Amino acid sequence: MSSLNISSRENQELFPGKPTRSLGENNSTIERSHRYGTIFKWVAVGAASIAVAVLAVLLFDIFTDGAGRVNWEFFQNYPSRHPEGAGIKSALYGSIWVIVFTVIISLPLGIGAAFYLEEFAPKNRLTEIININIANLAAVPSIVYGILGLALFVRAFSLGRSVLAGAFTMGLLILPIIIIASREAIRGVPSSVREASMGLGATKWQTVRHHVFPQAFPGILTGTILALSRAVGETAPLIMIGALTFVPFVPGNIESLSDVLSDPLALITFAPFDGFTVLPIQIFNWVSRPEAAFHVAAAAAIVVLLAILLSMNALAIFLRYRFEKKGPQNR
Repeated sequence: MSSLNISSRENQELFPGKPTRSLGENNSTIERSHRYGTIFKWVAVGAASIAVAVLAVLLFDIFTDGAGRVNWEFFQNYPSRHPEGAGIKSALYGSIWVIVFTVIISLPLGIGAAFYLEEFAPKNRLTEIININIANLAAVPSIVYGILGLALFVRAFSLGRSVLAGAFTMGLLILPIIIIASREAIRGVPSSVREASMGLGATKWQTVRHHVFPQAFPGILTGTILALSRAVGETAPLIMIGALTFVPFVPGNIESLSDVLSDPLALITFAPFDGFTVLPIQIFNWVSRPEAAFHVAAAAAIVVLLAILLSMNALAIFLRYRFEKKGPQNR
């Protein structure tokens, strides 16, 4: 307890502007703060331990059921009424197509909006309202975006239950996340970088292009990949727009590089407007079946989906580390 004894001068430094307390009262307050801190620490450790234990049990159960089902035939076969021969080919290709178009749609819009709002937009009431709405949109349930996608892209724009309608819907879903993550990365660039660039005569655009963007890029990239990870695992918006649950084909019938080379126009004329399914919907379909063999297939598809998500997260960490190491400040 001797370590908690403080002098009158230290007492004034610890509690500036407040009525002077006795050393005994201050020591009691500090002891209480330490006690609360210890209690909170063990509550946090307990909560984290429970979460990790539950996750470990779920992963063990899924891998035990489905790991043996993951083989080359599982990737090459289409969905089937016979669970032993059912595969994820159409769902895997559908997921890839939707994510590729989601990136094309949401990435330029999200990063462009973030740079405009952070670097060029005037600080007025309208900008403040836009900022508040973007933050609120990031918390909107995904099913709401599905309803919006159904009304806007499927019906109003007559895109039907196509890859493009799904990509537009998923793009809306992750757009607020990309904007927020990009803005946080842009804010992380020190103001001295901008002031130095402007002081040397560079324009605002030159400052953003040559100094702010390179330094903010690792954070932007990380936020974008994590947002795409969410899009890969989402099911509700795509079910809402009517994505199919049984698809015995891949979009545009493009299954290999030779198909692309033989008919490259199919990439933009057929595949974006074709029907599709994705891995989460395929899993949902198999889990709802009464046969136990379909549940094993669902567990195997979950293993594949988890591998994709973990790979994307690992890629985000790797790229962030690599670009931070190669950043302008480290050259």
